[in-house]
Amino acid sequence: MSIDTSKVADSNRDEPATAKPPSKVGAAAGWADDRLGLAGMMRKNLRKVFPDHWSFMLGEIALWSFVVLLITGTLLTFWFRPSMSEVLYEGSYSQLRGIHMSEAYASSLHISFDVRGGLLLRQMHHWAAMLFVAAMMVHMMRVFFTGAFRKPRELNWVIGSLLLLLGTLEGFTGYSLPDDLLSGTGIRAADGFMKSMPIIGTYMSFLLFGGEFPGESIIPRLYAIHILLIPGILLALVAAHMLLLVYHKHTQWPGPGRTQENVVGYPMLPVYMAKAGGFFFVVFGMTALMGGLLTINPVWKFGPYDPSKVTAGSQPDWYMGWPDGALRIMPGWETHIWHHTISWNIFLPIIVLPGVMFTILLMLPFIEAWITGDKRDHHLLERPRNAPTRTATMVALMTFYGILWEAGGNDIIATTFHLSINQITYINRVLIFVGPLVAFLITRRWCISLQRHDKEMLLHGYESGVIMRSPEGGYSERHLPVSEEHAYRLVGGREPDEVYSIESDADENGVAARGTRLQNLRAQLSALNYADNVQPPTAEELDEAHHHVDHELELQSSLAHPADGHQFDGHNLHDADEEPLR
Repeated sequence: MSIDTSKVADSNRDEPATAKPPSKVGAAAGWADDRLGLAGMMRKNLRKVFPDHWSFMLGEIALWSFVVLLITGTLLTFWFRPSMSEVLYEGSYSQLRGIHMSEAYASSLHISFDVRGGLLLRQMHHWAAMLFVAAMMVHMMRVFFTGAFRKPRELNWVIGSLLLLLGTLEGFTGYSLPDDLLSGTGIRAADGFMKSMPIIGTYMSFLLFGGEFPGESIIPRLYAIHILLIPGILLALVAAHMLLLVYHKHTQWPGPGRTQENVVGYPMLPVYMAKAGGFFFVVFGMTALMGGLLTINPVWKFGPYDPSKVTAGSQPDWYMGWPDGALRIMPGWETHIWHHTISWNIFLPIIVLPGVMFTILLMLPFIEAWITGDKRDHHLLERPRNAPTRTATMVALMTFYGILWEAGGNDIIATTFHLSINQITYINRVLIFVGPLVAFLITRRWCISLQRHDKEMLLHGYESGVIMRSPEGGYSERHLPVSEEHAYRLVGGREPDEVYSIESDADENGVAARGTRLQNLRAQLSALNYADNVQPPTAEELDEAHHHVDHELELQSSLAHPADGHQFDGHNLHDADEEPLR
């Protein structure tokens, strides 16, 4: 019995098979793939493996908060008017109705009170900016503490530092746009900062403001910088950062099966993409929750900017607090030369100090590589305790930053706790020099102590909490060997430190070689970097320790069936008629 299938399927049984022409989309894709090789590249990278660890999400928080910034910022541009033209406010906020203000401030009030969901957008945008800078700072600290900045990722560290700098400047231009009394006070302070620069300061201020402060051009110019210039650079740097991340492959923590040549984790598609997509919605949801429940930058409380007024207790956003703190504790030093005043009390803490700090931040990978002479590629992360000097250096920088950040709120601290603002200032002037040094010494000794503890655990095992009693009446605590996975975590990938030293400071003729002083400095810094470090155990030490553990286990086994009435059950040694000893 034959079945007629012509009604449900086509057949070419009477004709030779011929290929159907591709669709227009397929033809275009084939044309592009022949010339660009996109298919192979996509197929390779979609299966790229990424390791899994909670600390890697810190960078993702920065990335997704930047995406939230782009989305909310784009929506805000529909209603914000970057103009300093004076208008009479007739909006729904009755307390300011009938007051003359700039069009920028009036549009900010309009977004907050008259646009549906406008206040939520404003607050989400501001919270996302806070989160963006905070996540970048914590992410960079994680990268530095774990040594993820080492070769071949020095350039990515530089890109991350530039992202942090530009993110800070982007935040400053952003909260200056509403032209309220608080943001106007910040712009006024920025004008003073520029004018403190010798020779060129007044010219820079005149060009930026289009004349004398405040002029009519600063808000439109900051707006162009805020929505075009800096975001464009940020997008380019983020793209370069991600491309280098994919090219260099992701760092990973030491563990069984993990080497400098492989990556153990999950493929980008579908696992990592699904996790990253879900994490974006978590960041977006938390930002929306903060924007809806937590008030930030209530511009309607401050009123429009008036050059004759200054907001009491005015402070910048938190990430600009440390230069403000340096400004507050700086002594009032000035120099008068040829009828010109050089304000060192402004120029040094606001212009010089941030430049020096960011230069140090940019150069940290290169300084460490020069001191240690380490030119190897590193794909395994390092525990902070295994690099005591590096860890202590970052803690000292964090302490320096924290003291300046606290000094930026000296007036609030004084009024809240009824303290003398002069005493707070004097204390901070001492702490800014003593605090980082004390933090460096304590952190370094702490890391070395943790190194010593790890080595003891590797060689002699961990304390089990089980007390044993020998037939002679002595007591001891039973030690058990650590697991293989824990051993990898303690010492995996770590090699003995090599202190740099110069063979001779003179050439074959006895003449001092060129660059001898620099090489001597490098040798001294190398010795300081590795001084007192506890080196990882050698193979001989591990073999001896294992032999000792085996001998101890044999002894415990012999005690398990003694002839004098003692019993050992593998966990507790006790008399036949007594309770176990723990």
